[in-house]
Amino acid sequence: MLTKKQLDLLEFIHKRLQRDGVPPSFDEMKEALDLRSKSGIHRLITALEERGFIRRLAHRARAIEILRLPDSLGGKAEPQGFAPTVIDGGQTGARAAAAAADPMRQAAVELPVMGRIAAGVPIEAISQVSHQVAVPGGMIAPNGQHYALEVKGDSMIEAGINDGDIVVIREADTADNGDIVVALVEGQEATLKYYQRQGGMIALEAANPVYETRRYPEDQVQVQGRLVGLIRTY
Repeated sequence: MLTKKQLDLLEFIHKRLQRDGVPPSFDEMKEALDLRSKSGIHRLITALEERGFIRRLAHRARAIEILRLPDSLGGKAEPQGFAPTVIDGGQTGARAAAAAADPMRQAAVELPVMGRIAAGVPIEAISQVSHQVAVPGGMIAPNGQHYALEVKGDSMIEAGINDGDIVVIREADTADNGDIVVALVEGQEATLKYYQRQGGMIALEAANPVYETRRYPEDQVQVQGRLVGLIRTY
């Protein structure tokens, strides 16, 4: 049996996973439950884990897996946090034949690769098309504009985004907390990060504990798109 606070936290995590595909940060959990410190959240998370409702994934930032839900929340396991659609490139033979049978890999769309995007310290913004990349039609929303970027750096590695990956971005000028976005900082530097609005500030949060969260006044951060998938070549 869960306490009210444990149930409230589980419900909050569940709703955020349904809405955003990623769990909330500990700061967001603290605010949602009106707790004074994150230590209370740590205790609630530990209690939920011990009771078999959630599991924390090691070596991944903000990675919480819901294993089951009580009847009051539907009693079903939750699809897990951010898991971008990954298309492996460079396949031949039997693997290529299997890929051809996958609807996600059919009806490819050519997207411009606009250069490199920093998954680390922001780098100078790039807006020149370097080449084209074929993207499965199932990854592209029919009513949106999309482009691709090559990832440079490892700050998003615990979200499954590696140096050298090609990320597929849907153009957008707004984002919800927890989205992975392309953000233009101070009009000249672009970066790929988790987006968090905190009052009048925007926090750009890495998925690698080596990198600190950077905060800027909201008028210094311009959202240029949301991550919808990635392509990886081995």
